[in-house]
Amino acid sequence: MIRKLRIKFVAICMALVTLVLGAVFFSVVSATEQNIRSNTMEVLERVIDQEGIVGRPSAGGPTVQMPYFTVAVMGSTAYITGGTYSDLENTTELQEIITIALRGGAATGVVAKYSLRYLIQDNGFYQRMAFADMSIERTIMEDLLRSSFQIGIAALLVLFAVSCLLAWWATRPVEQAIRQQKQFLSDASHELKTPLTVILSNAEMLSAAQLEDRSARWADNIHSEAGQMKTLVEEMLTLARSDNMSRIAILTEQDLSTLVTDCALSFEPVAFEHGKELQWECAPEIIILGDGDQLRRLVGVLLDNAVKYGASDAPIRVLLSRDDKRARLEVSNQGPVIPPEQLRRLFERFYRADDSRGEKSGFGLGLPIAAAIASEHKGTIRAESDQRSTRFIVSIPLKK
Repeated sequence: MIRKLRIKFVAICMALVTLVLGAVFFSVVSATEQNIRSNTMEVLERVIDQEGIVGRPSAGGPTVQMPYFTVAVMGSTAYITGGTYSDLENTTELQEIITIALRGGAATGVVAKYSLRYLIQDNGFYQRMAFADMSIERTIMEDLLRSSFQIGIAALLVLFAVSCLLAWWATRPVEQAIRQQKQFLSDASHELKTPLTVILSNAEMLSAAQLEDRSARWADNIHSEAGQMKTLVEEMLTLARSDNMSRIAILTEQDLSTLVTDCALSFEPVAFEHGKELQWECAPEIIILGDGDQLRRLVGVLLDNAVKYGASDAPIRVLLSRDDKRARLEVSNQGPVIPPEQLRRLFERFYRADDSRGEKSGFGLGLPIAAAIASEHKGTIRAESDQRSTRFIVSIPLKK
């Protein structure tokens, strides 16, 4: 739980930081690109106004330094009037550049093929055109993007480390409180098991003795209630051990096909007593690494849940199959549709989907235990419910 909380804390921090850095870098890049474009247009306006006098500044303005050339177009005749591209005179490239610029129909634009930005002025007698090389623009933008990316990655790495430290520091009090709570639950469960065992033993002795009907009925009640209490304590202890990771699971090769079949066979009489038919279909030789006892408990929880809450005279179906590199176990039963908001809470401790379930035996810990067992085996468990059936689906990796 604490690990998930820390991961969520770091994820939220990094998401916010990434958004802020992204917005800052986008603003810087956009502003720089706009500034470079404006500078290029100022150069084009200046060289047109100066009629192509190379390197001569306008009044109070800087000297033109980027590669450019100016062209005068009169009818079908075009000639270069200045700039650093004198070798373009009377070439097909020049004609193509002018044609592309005039075809655009705008006073400014870009000739992408030749990486040129242009400006056109028409004084009624002829057109003056100025072209500037965009390679400097692109080089500056590429350098800026590269630098921004490197700075961004470095900043994210540093902030990730800071976020991890902050997450560890911020969750320490929560971790301590949860650890104490789990320790109390574990200790209380251990302390309750001994007196409950004594009560059950005495109740069994009273039941075996020759007592009056009334006394025997009291003894039976004591035995029944103490048995339920012991079940609750054992389930709470199981979850406490799972939370504390105190139980070291010994994972061995398990034939899940045989294991599920054995569990189904043992539950078949139970289902029959409740007026329900248990049907199962298991693909052969589905091998996983797992704890056999815990896997039997997982299957037992799902079968017990289906027997308790399935519709009367409706079959319970168990399907074990391969799904890519995972084993897929599905236990389904017909019954009332469980709303989505309740489905999401089925694996919460002590949660009961509806009031009618409160009439059934159990404490709302079976499905949380099943989820904990699935998690120990690096698997997942989920619930689905529709008009056809309610289904619990477990997915566990196959043995490699």
